[in-house]
Formats: sequence, structure tokens, C-alpha cells
Amino acid sequence: MTLSVTAFVSLAGGNMKIVCVSKKILSVYWSASNRQWSQILSIRYTSNSSNSKETSLISPSALNSQKLVKDDKFAYTSRSDLANSQRLVVKLGSAVLTRTDQGGIALGRLASIVEQVAELHADGKEVMIVTSGAVAFGRQRLGRELMMSQSVRETIRSRKNENNTSSGSNKNQVDSRSCAAAGQSGLMSLYESMFAQYNISTAQVLVSKRDLERAHRSYLQSTLDNLLALSIVPIINTNDAVVPPPDPEIDVDGAISIKDNDSLAARLAVLTNTNLLVLVSNVEGLFTAPPGAENSKLLHTYSTNTNNMDGIEFGKKSSVGLGGMDSKVQAAVWSLEHGTSVVICNGCAEKGPPLVDIVGGRKVGTFFTEAPCNAHSANSQAEEAREGSRELQQLTTDKRVEILHRLADLLEEREQEIMSANHMDVALAKKGDTLSQALMDRLVLSPARIRELAKGVRQVAEKSSGLVGKILARRQLAAGLVAEQVSVPIGVLMVIFESRPDCLPQIASLAIATSNGILLKGGRESAHANKCLHQVVQDALALYHCQEAAQLVETREEVSDIIQDATGLIDLIIPRGSSEMVHGIQQMAAGTSVPVLGHSEGICHVYVDKNCSASMATRVVQDAKCNYPAACNAMETLLIHKDLMHSSVFKEINDVLQAEDVTIHLGPKLASRLLFFPSVATSMRKEYSALECCIEVVDSLEEAVQHIRKYGSGHTDTIVTNNEDAAQYFLENVDSACVFHNTSTRFADGQRMGLGAEVGVSTTRIHARGPVGAEGLLTYKWIVRGDGHTVHDFSPDGTKQFDHHDLPLL
Repeated sequence: MTLSVTAFVSLAGGNMKIVCVSKKILSVYWSASNRQWSQILSIRYTSNSSNSKETSLISPSALNSQKLVKDDKFAYTSRSDLANSQRLVVKLGSAVLTRTDQGGIALGRLASIVEQVAELHADGKEVMIVTSGAVAFGRQRLGRELMMSQSVRETIRSRKNENNTSSGSNKNQVDSRSCAAAGQSGLMSLYESMFAQYNISTAQVLVSKRDLERAHRSYLQSTLDNLLALSIVPIINTNDAVVPPPDPEIDVDGAISIKDNDSLAARLAVLTNTNLLVLVSNVEGLFTAPPGAENSKLLHTYSTNTNNMDGIEFGKKSSVGLGGMDSKVQAAVWSLEHGTSVVICNGCAEKGPPLVDIVGGRKVGTFFTEAPCNAHSANSQAEEAREGSRELQQLTTDKRVEILHRLADLLEEREQEIMSANHMDVALAKKGDTLSQALMDRLVLSPARIRELAKGVRQVAEKSSGLVGKILARRQLAAGLVAEQVSVPIGVLMVIFESRPDCLPQIASLAIATSNGILLKGGRESAHANKCLHQVVQDALALYHCQEAAQLVETREEVSDIIQDATGLIDLIIPRGSSEMVHGIQQMAAGTSVPVLGHSEGICHVYVDKNCSASMATRVVQDAKCNYPAACNAMETLLIHKDLMHSSVFKEINDVLQAEDVTIHLGPKLASRLLFFPSVATSMRKEYSALECCIEVVDSLEEAVQHIRKYGSGHTDTIVTNNEDAAQYFLENVDSACVFHNTSTRFADGQRMGLGAEVGVSTTRIHARGPVGAEGLLTYKWIVRGDGHTVHDFSPDGTKQFDHHDLPLL
């Protein structure tokens, strides 16, 4: 059973929610602005006594002893929490299980449903199915029996009377109760045979209103609990063969009345302490108007604290079944009020209802929550960023430069405030002990780093003059007809970065310099510093009322929302972080037309050639590995020419790495030449992001290049050699974004290369490559000026000819 509590928290004066299962705390959330809930790793609670107040910082593991948890059941507040669901009720509507011609069961859909329930069952979830479909199954069976039993005369008579409404009902017409009686056994047999394919047993449970009365409901609850404990899937329905017509709006004992299977599923979900109720319908979810109507929009999230029914128009219910969307919403809201999370989804898609995706927290259907929804939706943030971009474009270059200088000044003025926010993030990260050392290193700010950021912003300001609106080419097409290629902003960028809060002002400064709107999503581990730094950016933009240009996206759900609707909202996605994160963003964006700019891994090589200076090689290797091991441009593999194996060069390099406590892993060739060695690298394509690296021996320069081509990630690779011919061969044949000679890989950085800042290092081959500064955030458009020219003028019968000669740039 899920237990929860809301308490006060001293961190920014927000609200606390503690989510537990069987009184074991799973996660702790807090909200400072009632816009969203954020997961945290420890809390401050305030206890009042008769004489004093005491504030303490405690971890979730210690909360039970503080008597903060009460025996009330709360629904989950975000989709990501749905993965914690242990018990589910899946309600399958008549429109889902009935064929389009209403002549029987849609076997393909049912098979898909059973397969997904089986997958959830295999993952340890307890699943109950509230099913319709008996009437449809029985109508098919009895219709066939009726037709076979009729004589030719009766068949002809029934056809003649088919449209005669005054003669009364056909005496042979099959009513729904008879269909239900005939269909229940057949429908149950279908479920049994399909689940048997997955070695899952089922049990039929027919529920009457008496079973839900206060005096008897405990027996039903006990039965269902026992079946679930035995890993049996209960198949539940009302006994439609004898059930009377549904009552009007009569709620008994404060519970929703049983009018249809939607309300039945809601009652059962609450009765059995179910975590998640999935109402499977024939539409995608809850819309603001009937699906297909003009301006009808799917509500991905419905909050009972934010939304209301005034803006929602319900359409007609399906031709089969008792309930419609209004019935589903009533059942969902009632379930939510009693602690059960609800999702309404479409089960008529080719692959059936996406039950596994829903439990996995993906954005499917309509999710019902009591947590206040952010009225400032993620999509509206993207729209506002585009408007902000247009406002920036209207400013002169001098005004944009003024904003950047204001940003640099504010970074220095608010150093103490920024450091306090960062200290809070670091303290929570250490308490949670979930971040790797590499991510922890990236999380930490320092006064020197903040001053360096301010310096970088000023550098961007100095280099931003003339970037936007710059004429790149001028060409006279014909007399009086001139074309110009002009630089313009890309539009709206979405930049996603992990841990490093210092990325935020760097990226924002580049966006301001190039008049791009920007959506910034930092890691939740740096949430406090991100909010603080975003406010600094907003205050700088306020100088010319362009605050909308920089938006802070705070949750993964918002990122998913924006990317799913990315076409037309954002123009470029730039992920900065681990290969896992980058690959995840690339997969999310795969179904859109929006490009993703970035690198997946930073597997950087240093090759020490046989003709080299020992001191130079040692300095380059030490800096490349030890200056900042967590950086994507740090050395991960050291390649040594075989002639240096027994030289002072190799010895000095090893001595330096040992002095820096670098863990060494040997490549297979080097390990085969040694009798004793520390460890063999598990992979030659590994990004350690720590004081670790691999050392491998190569027989020649050509082999070093081949090794980098095979195992490198196209980020940064360098050669240390005194041989200019060898250096030139390396520079020409290593096809990475950055290729260096006699210098550390750590120079693959926007600020060090004079760009002022960077949004990341791109290893793609289209648009921008290497450290991406301001110029990488620009594209161009063509402007053509004429004097009534037409294409017909240049036809074989026309009077004009093309010149096509370039003009000087203005």
C-alpha cells in the first residue's frame, strides 16, 4: 500500500511529500512554488515544542522514526512515479474489445492486451482486469443461433418487419442480458486460453452491487487479495445477465455509484488499494473537445487542483457499452481523490493499449494528478522563447552587447548567492551518495570559476559584434537583380546538460549574442544553482525586456513533452552529458524533424611518436589526463610507439601518472608483452571520466591512426612528435572534430579557442563541428532585390540574361 504525507520544509519554504510503500520510504518530494514536485534526497523538518522550534536535516531512512508518516493513501504526483506501481487495475471498454462491425470480439487487440499484462506480470506487478465484451461475444453467438433456428418464412417475416416501428419489437430480438449470459463463458475461455500461452492462470469474478455494500465488501477484497497473492489474474465484470439497469446519480457511503464498468473499476481500485487504474478507451485520452473537432487538444495531464470541466466538451459515447468519456473522467477523479493514480489511454491502436509504456512513465494518454499543473506549459515556454528571440533580433548589436556585459556584472555581484545555491546542491548530492565522482566534480562551483564565467561572457560580448545580419555573400544575378546571403539565428534551441551549472550562463550568453531563444534543462542534482543562475540571466535580459528569450525547463517530463511536439516549436536540440543521456535524447527526437547536435562520447587519444621530447610528452599526457579528468576532452587512451617501450620517455610518463594516482589499464598488445601488469582494459572504447586511462602500444604511426579510427569517438586526438612529416600525416588522416599536434586535448574548448564560450563539442559532420560557439548557432537566409524581374524575362524568348558574378561584401 502506498502511504504519503505532506509536511512543511524550510528549504525555500516549500511543501514536502514523502512517498512510501508498506511504510518503507521510496522517495521524498518538495515543491517551492506549487508548480511542480522535485525529488530530493534529504529534508529539513521543523518540530514545534512548547518552548522552542527545532530544525533538523534528516535523510529519508530516518523519517519513519520521526512519526511523519500517516496511514493515508495518496496518488502519485508525476508519471515517473508510476514505475513504482505494484498493483494495477486495467479496465477494458466495450469499444476496445468489440470489432468495428460489432459482430464479435477484436481478437488481435485482446491478444495484444494479454501480452502486455503478461509482461507486467513477469515484472512482479499484480494486475486485475475489469472487462467488457461479454455482450458482444454473446450477440455474435446468439445471432448465429437465432438465424439457424429460423424458418425461411420467419426470416422473410422478420425482414419485412425490420423497419416497422409501430408493430413492436421483434419477438426473436436478442436483448443485451441474454447476450451477456451467452457470452460470459466464451469470453472467459478466450482469456484463459490466451493467458495460458504465458503460463498465467486466470479467475472469473462476477461482481454484484451487494458485494460492494459496506457489510460485504471485505469478502470481495479478501478474494481479490488472495487471487493476486497466488499470482492469478482476476477477470472481473458485473453479472450483466441479471443486473438491473443502473441507478441514477446515487452515491452510497461516499462512493461512486456503479453505473458502468468505469465506475466499477474505480470502486475496485480503491477497495483493493491499487496504485494505478488504467481506463482503456477508443480515444487517446481526454480532449478539450470531441476528438477531431476543430481546435480540439489532447490533455496529457489533468490536475484536479488546476483544471476544471468548464473548458471540456464531451462527445457522444460509443455505440457499444454504457459509459462515455464523461463517465471515465468521473471515475478517474473519484479514484484520484481516494489515492489511486489514473491514466486514460487508447486501446484501439494496432499494437493495443500501451500498458507497459504507461507503467514506465512515458507520456501516453491523459495522466490524472492532484499536483498542481504548471499553467506555464513546456510547449508555451518554447513559444515564448521564440517571441523572445524575435525581440532580441529587433535590438541593435550594441544593446545585445550591453545585456551581455550586464550578465557578466551580475555573475560577479551575486557570487555569494550563487555559491550558496551550489553548496545546497552539493550537500544534497553527498547525502544521497548517488553521483559518480566525475559528476560530483562537474557539480562543484568555486568563486574563481564564477569569475572565469564572467570573463567568458565579456569575451562573447566582444566577439558578438556583427554576427547577426552579417552579409556572407553578394551576387549580381542580372542587371538590377542582386542576391545576398545573410546570417540569421537558428531560432529556438533546447540545450540539455548534466551536473554542470556553469554551462547555463555560458550557453545563455551565446544565445543572447546570436538572438536565439533558448530552453535550458540542467540536471536535477544542480537544481538550486540552475534556478539562481537562470534568474541572473533573466535579470540581465530585463534590461531591454527580453526575459522570455531564456526559459528554464525543470523536469524530464517537460523535456519529453517538448521533444514529442518539437516540430515547429524548437529548431535544434543540443545535449551535453553522458553517452547514455545523449543517446536517450537522440532516440526521443528520432520521430521528429528536429536535428540533434552533440557528441555521444569523448574517447580522446594521445599518441606519443618515437621522435619526441620526453619532457614535452610527459607534460602533454599529464595535462590531458589530470587537469580535469571528468571533462569530455580529457585523454582516455594513451598510445605509445613500440620503440619507446624501454626508453626514458615511457618511464617518465608512467612515473607522472602514478604520482597523480591514475589507475592504469593495459591494452591487449601491451599486456601480451608484460609478465606482470595491473589490469587489462575491458574495452578499448571506454570513456573513464576519472583518474583512469588505458595504455596501448602500436608498431607505427599508421597503426596509431588505424587504432583511433577504430576505437575513437571523433572528438579530440593529438600527436606528440618532433617529426613534422609524421605530424602532418596524423593531422590529415585522423578525422576527428579536433586534431592537435604537440598540445593537450584539453584545448578542445570554446573559451580556450577564443570563442568566449561553447554550447558543446559537436562530433557530427553537418552544420557545426568541434567546440560550438556563437557562429555555430547561426544559419543564413537569402535576400534578393530586383526591379520587377520575372523568370520569363530569362527564357529563350526573353530579353534578359544572367550575369552571376560576385560583388564585394558591404
